[in-house]
Amino acid sequence: MDPMHDALTGLRNRSNFMSLLRRCVTVSNEQRATTALIVVDIDQFAQFNNVQGFELGDRMLKHLSELIQQVARGHDYTARIGDNRFAIILNRVLNRGHVELAVQKLFRLLEVPYQGESTRFRVPVTLGIALCPMHATQSEMLLRRAEAALARARVAGLRHDYAPQISGDLDISAMWDLEIQLTGAIERGEMSLHYQPQVRPSDRRFMGAEALMRWNSPSRGPVSPDVFIPIAERTGQIRALTTWALNMALRQAAEWECDAPVTVSVNLPGTLATQADLPELVEAALKLWGSERVQPVLEVTESSLMDAERAFASLAQLRSLGVRISIDDFGTGYSCLAYFKSIPADELKIDKSFVRELLTDRANADIVRLIVDLSRRFGLSVAAEGVEDEATFDALREIGCDIVQGYLVGRPMPSAQLREWLATQAPLSA
Repeated sequence: MDPMHDALTGLRNRSNFMSLLRRCVTVSNEQRATTALIVVDIDQFAQFNNVQGFELGDRMLKHLSELIQQVARGHDYTARIGDNRFAIILNRVLNRGHVELAVQKLFRLLEVPYQGESTRFRVPVTLGIALCPMHATQSEMLLRRAEAALARARVAGLRHDYAPQISGDLDISAMWDLEIQLTGAIERGEMSLHYQPQVRPSDRRFMGAEALMRWNSPSRGPVSPDVFIPIAERTGQIRALTTWALNMALRQAAEWECDAPVTVSVNLPGTLATQADLPELVEAALKLWGSERVQPVLEVTESSLMDAERAFASLAQLRSLGVRISIDDFGTGYSCLAYFKSIPADELKIDKSFVRELLTDRANADIVRLIVDLSRRFGLSVAAEGVEDEATFDALREIGCDIVQGYLVGRPMPSAQLREWLATQAPLSA
């Protein structure tokens, strides 16, 4: 048996594929060329197997593998990387349009149904695409970005989707410059935290704040988190930045003068949520800066729960350390409602896209009420972000939201400014 190829389809297996992907990404980085990764997944393959049988399922897999090979050029690679998941590495592509040609070619090939002796079927697939260096500069991260794009496409009912861009106004050269500059930004004192206040709607009492990273580049000035966070995730620097942010947030929050314990929330990237040593990193920060007057909260995005087994184990350990877990951007991800009977979380944070149109879109209002009701049934609290006007604030209070944050309450500000804000802050008139 060939250890480098899949026995059924003859394509490269996952181990062979990962080795090739690492080599292709390395060449792409060195030559500043673009490599595209397309992940192809058969929709509802398990159901097809259950109804039609495994023999016909194997025919479907072999048929798709043949079509995928027709899309690949001579210097491209194809592989079977999962039960019903395949991958195509497109080397030396010119741009996204070049990749789109390959995607549409595969879709055209799939329009023709498979015709066997006594059976006929079409292969329904969903695709996720990521480009190096645009979306990732490490092979493992490139694969994760492509698979995340696939998951987003499936949730949105799309046939394919791309990993999100870093920034529409940055070219590849600018991205490389920012990657180099971000290295060592902590040591040079270019990083800081701003805090956005969170209040209780019933009496507008300050309950805590969310810590948000800021970067002041020596050559570009302030760089948006929407730009430098994806860069940090692609280059592996997000771990150091998150560790720094957690330690700094705990230290600065202990300096706030409040008449009751408060929370400080730090965003936890999905790439860290499943790392085995995450609890050790958090525990070390708590030993250094932990305070009885500060309740640490880690915010994880709903998409981080895709690998539920690993994520849940890590989050459960964090909770045993006394850390609260908040599911951020809730309502926009991929989590299954069945998770909630065992999810190790304390809070759901409603995504601002639902909050923004709470008063103008009845469906959004119904979703917010549903999230609040779901939270109550599972013993979770509810937070809402993106509140910018009194009418929305009042509506969230009536619905039963526990925590509110947004420009109406306060914009993100440095810790020193937050201390001044706290000293003068009185409950706002309703």
